Amino acid sequence: MSAVDLSIRPDASDPHGFDARVAREGSGALRGVRVTTLQVNVTARCNLACHHCHVESGPKRSESMDEAGAERILALLASNPAVQVLDLTGGAPELNPHFRRLVQGARALGRRVIDRCNITVLFEPGQEDTAIFLADNQVEIVASLPCYTAENVEQQRGRGVFPKSIEGLQALCALGYGRRGSGLELDLVYNPVGAFLPPPQDELEARYRSELFERYGIVFGRLIAITNMPIKRFRHELERDGGYREYLELLCANFNPTTLDHLMCRSMLSVRWDGALFDCDFNQQLEIRPPDSSLLPATIWDVDDLDELTRRPIATAAHCFGCTAGKGSSCGGSLTGASLG
Repeated sequence: MSAVDLSIRPDASDPHGFDARVAREGSGALRGVRVTTLQVNVTARCNLACHHCHVESGPKRSESMDEAGAERILALLASNPAVQVLDLTGGAPELNPHFRRLVQGARALGRRVIDRCNITVLFEPGQEDTAIFLADNQVEIVASLPCYTAENVEQQRGRGVFPKSIEGLQALCALGYGRRGSGLELDLVYNPVGAFLPPPQDELEARYRSELFERYGIVFGRLIAITNMPIKRFRHELERDGGYREYLELLCANFNPTTLDHLMCRSMLSVRWDGALFDCDFNQQLEIRPPDSSLLPATIWDVDDLDELTRRPIATAAHCFGCTAGKGSSCGGSLTGASLG
C-alpha cells in the first residue's frame, strides 16, 4: 500500500468563492450528514481514454486497490449498517482483480452495489462472463452513454466505441437489465459534449428512451445527466481552447441554492484506490481535503465508526459550482426539478 500524500490543500485564492456564495444564501458552511454511500475508486486503469474523464483513466494507468484495501472496505460495511450502498467506480472497476470479491462481499451483507460501467469493458479479455456475474449478483449498473448517436459518443470516447456500447447494452437487456420487474437496474449516463449545461434530464431521458428502443431494442431505467467538471482532461481542453474562465462563469451564473441540501458529498465518502478518504470523487482527483486533517480521517484504516463523520465540514473549491449549476449534478443525476428564477 503506497503512502498517502495529504500535503495538498484547497486553493484559498479561489476567485469564484464557493464558500462565500453558500454563506450568502444563509446556509452556513457546507456540512455532511450521516454517511449512507461509500464510493470506491478501485482502479485508474481503463480500456478507454475519454476526453472528458476527470480521473484521467486509460490503458496505461496501473493504480489499483489491493486485497487489503478491499477487505477493509468490506469490514467498514459490516460495522456500519447505515452505509447501504457500495458504489464502485474507476477507471473501469471491473478491471480491478478484487472487484468480484467486493461485489460478493457487499451483497452478502445485504448492501446495494453499483457498478459504474463503460460497457465496452465487457468485451475485454477475461471479462467474457462479467455481464452474467453482474446479473447473478443483482448489481445495479450505471452505464456511460454520452449520446444515442455514434458521432457524439465517439467524439468523446473514441472511434468504434458506439457500436460496442450498443452491443453491450443489448447483451445486458437480454439478461433482463432495464426491464421492469426484473430486479436488474440499468441506468444510463449523459454528459455534454462541450462547455454547456445538460438539458432538462426528464426531457433528454424521453429522447434516449425512444431512440434506443426504436433503433436497437434497448430499455433502461433512468437517464442520469451529469455536468462536465472543469478539472483534469476537460479543464485542459477548455484552457487549450481559451474557454476555461468562460465555463466557470457559466457555472457560477447558474448557481442554484436549492441544490445544496442534496449534494452527494454530504452523505457519501469517496475512497481512493490506496484507501485515502475524500468528500467526493472530484476532490479526490484534485487531492483536496479539509485544511484541518482532524475533520476527515486520512484513510479507511483511520476510522471505524463512520457516524463520527456526520456534520463534518466539506472541503470545497471552484469546481463545486459544477454540482450546483442549473438543476444540479451528482453521480445520481440532477438534484432538483426546480428552475432558476
